[in-house]
Amino acid sequence: MHHLLWPVCALALMTAACDSGGTVRITTTTSGKDARGVLKVINTLQCPQTQGVLTRKGSARADGATCVYSGPRGAEVTLHLVSLEDASVHDMLKAFEDRLTAALPEAMAEVRSSEDRARADAARAEADAARAEDDAHRAEADAARAEATAAAAAESAHVSAPGVRVDAQGDKASVRLPGMRIDADGDRANIKIGGITIRADDKNSQVNVASDRETVSIDAADGAARIRTSAPGEAVRATFLMTADQSSTTGWRVVGYEARGPSGGPIVVATVRGKDRNENRVFEAAKALVTLNVGD
Repeated sequence: MHHLLWPVCALALMTAACDSGGTVRITTTTSGKDARGVLKVINTLQCPQTQGVLTRKGSARADGATCVYSGPRGAEVTLHLVSLEDASVHDMLKAFEDRLTAALPEAMAEVRSSEDRARADAARAEADAARAEDDAHRAEADAARAEATAAAAAESAHVSAPGVRVDAQGDKASVRLPGMRIDADGDRANIKIGGITIRADDKNSQVNVASDRETVSIDAADGAARIRTSAPGEAVRATFLMTADQSSTTGWRVVGYEARGPSGGPIVVATVRGKDRNENRVFEAAKALVTLNVGD
């Protein structure tokens, strides 16, 4: 899934879904070794005159560290060769991310507001938990739980068939199917399908997806979404994408980067700014420029 094409397509659906005012946060974690090849160490960028829908603007920089491309509908792509020197990969990529998101101030405000709401919800949940532990309320809570358990016992269901088992009691349910496992408890649910695990918390509007290929983090709010991906292994393979449902006052609607290189650098980073949310071909061409220089 380490392609910018997928996020651009998916975000068209995600931001539309967020118009109702909801907030979505998705984080996936990965395991397993990096099966990709070794990335090349380069000293100068290769900057062809054209790459897919992109056309180079003027000549490549004499130092071989930067070249600029234009795309359809006013899209801009800049290819950078970045030496890490004393900087960490994280700091270097964060600097690119900060410069790109500055082009979408309204979308960034939406995402930050979403993060603030999530932190407030977490603080309230922590306070509720502390109050629940108070001795004065513990006896009452125990009595309520006992009463709820007795009521739930009268509202249970069990289904068993070859390869299928369903157990439900109150707001808890357990479902077992071939290759699938679902455990639900109130607002929370754990779903396992093959090598994918999904943990959902409806109360906090969060979804965690774990696979064995790469790490994907998605934050979506009203009319804005942000995606970060990174692949396992020592080499740097990372993408960033942020999109807005409406054009920003700056004129841009989507920004992002594709970054790749050996762990010690230099790192090749292709930054993208577009005025159309579905800039699939532009992002694919930007990725192709990175692959041309350091490999896949």
